[in-house]
Amino acid sequence: MHALIYIVWLIGQVIMAAWTLFKDTVTGSKNIDPCVVHYPLRIHSDFLITAFAASITATPGTLSLTLHSHNEQRFLYVHAVAGADPQAVVKDLAHMEEMLSPRVKDIPLDWSAVSVEKPAPAPKWEDN
Repeated sequence: MHALIYIVWLIGQVIMAAWTLFKDTVTGSKNIDPCVVHYPLRIHSDFLITAFAASITATPGTLSLTLHSHNEQRFLYVHAVAGADPQAVVKDLAHMEEMLSPRVKDIPLDWSAVSVEKPAPAPKWEDN
């Protein structure tokens, strides 16, 4: 039953993200400011991690990049197109993880383990 609720919720998230990304693209919104978030996972099973990564990639504007382990902690690297507010991106990821696996709500997110990469500035080409 929980899987059905999650799938319906995820479909709603995909629709909302598609609409938001469409609006931001058409209007030239300043919200389009990509970042890569190193998200510390609270879920542990390979099945749940795969489902989480697939859910992120299915959501327009986000892409699961890689899974990385460091000192017993697993991190999912996520590219977000709307990364102007990386803290909001992390909160959205935490909410998705909690919707997928409600028992992680009791596990606090380790904010000190979160890191964010912003892209390097575009090169300035010389006119020839």
